[in-house]
Amino acid sequence: MNATAVHPVDEKLPLPRLTALGLQHVLVMYAGAIAVPLIVGRALKLSPEHVAMLISADLFACGIVTLIQSLGMTRYFGIKLPVMMGVTFAAVGPMVAIANAVPGEDGARALFGSIIGAGIVAMLLAPIVSRMLRFFPPVVTGTIITIIGVSLMRVGVGWAVGGPAFLAQRTDVDKLVGMVESAKAAAAAASAPIKLGPIPMLDNPNYGSLDHLAISAFVLVIVLLLVKYAKGFFANIAVLLGMIAGCVLAFAVGEMNFDKVGKAAWVDIVMPLAFGMPTFDPVMVLTMSLVMIVVMIESTGMFLALSDMTGKRISQGELSAGLRTDGLGTLIGGVFNTFPYTSFSQNVGLVGVTGVRSRYVTVAGGIIMIILGLLPKMGALVEAIPQFVLGGAGLVMFGMVAATGIRILSTVDYKSNRHNLYIVALAIGFGLIPLVAPRWMQQMAHELHPLLESGILLTSIAAVLLNLFFNGVSGDTSGAVEAAKAAEAH
Repeated sequence: MNATAVHPVDEKLPLPRLTALGLQHVLVMYAGAIAVPLIVGRALKLSPEHVAMLISADLFACGIVTLIQSLGMTRYFGIKLPVMMGVTFAAVGPMVAIANAVPGEDGARALFGSIIGAGIVAMLLAPIVSRMLRFFPPVVTGTIITIIGVSLMRVGVGWAVGGPAFLAQRTDVDKLVGMVESAKAAAAAASAPIKLGPIPMLDNPNYGSLDHLAISAFVLVIVLLLVKYAKGFFANIAVLLGMIAGCVLAFAVGEMNFDKVGKAAWVDIVMPLAFGMPTFDPVMVLTMSLVMIVVMIESTGMFLALSDMTGKRISQGELSAGLRTDGLGTLIGGVFNTFPYTSFSQNVGLVGVTGVRSRYVTVAGGIIMIILGLLPKMGALVEAIPQFVLGGAGLVMFGMVAATGIRILSTVDYKSNRHNLYIVALAIGFGLIPLVAPRWMQQMAHELHPLLESGILLTSIAAVLLNLFFNGVSGDTSGAVEAAKAAEAH
């Protein structure tokens, strides 16, 4: 590449292509983007109108932070890679705990205060975390990216099979509480002691539906056919076309409707501090700050994965700017009545599937998110897409992330340094713990749960520490990009 050539990351594509590719990114992340406001709004016991406002605010803030991360804002903010920003699920547990402790608008003010405080702390910590880049040689980077893909497969399969097998494990706590209260009332009426047997799990009636699995498989087949036989632009939007085909089939068989579209408003102005001036509880701020440390470590893995996929090496300063944007995005989220932000790993997989490396694609996605936040009717139209339609595409995208990690690991020297095998084996083993035993930390202090629920964090810590133990501090600070160059040389 000569000095005047434009790197594919900085390539500006024609507007129609940007719009279609940006929409593809939005559809991939949309389900995750609206899930957190629904969960937290319900935990806060807010009115349906307030929950709808949280969703609009979330989409609006997603768009703003995506623009900052992809376009860059001075040299201090923005990784300038094709990144879509979204609400992190790592913060759901602590946020629900805060909501349960202080429900209602008072709880909302306390929650958003803790988010604003954590965003400021994250911005201050970003340069420190970025200095860890030298501890990420290919054996560490490849292992982390592999476990990111493996962890995401649970999301893709969950979309395809219709969510968790038991609703009680996720959101129907209110129904369980109602069952307990009914049993208490019945016992009191009969003047009998309260005897409660095991509370049955609430079966998800749609779990593993053959119709839904068939549509997910149909989407997967369409995507694969387009990847193999389509050329140019149509190959790049294979995931989008697969989802459109899945929606047409779902609508034809009565599995998709547009009821919410008719009920949604046309325009909704997102107001900052809609619940009033936030309150700042030191313990809540500290709890959310711990979550942000998890987010930044996970983001480091995402950025290294994108660095490998796009062939653009990132420096420590650029990593610091990307991590600082996580903090700025979280601060913006707190101001606009929404939640902590991170780079969405689903979209990292989409970059691998499409092969389109331009950051202006996610800029277009960010603009679309802002429009969806301001036009609830359009947001409801996107929300109408059933999750099982996303399931087939998810398997492709998330598997691509894992495959990228495996490709990096293939460049690692195992023959002359057998210790690398132990690093990979144990680090992946630690990362699988939360996947195979989600409640493994239940006997530990509740404050530690946000740290221990993340398989990506456990893998990152294990891989870095094991690499230091076996190999010391490597002089190779280039991580995934140099690994990719080594692979191409062979």
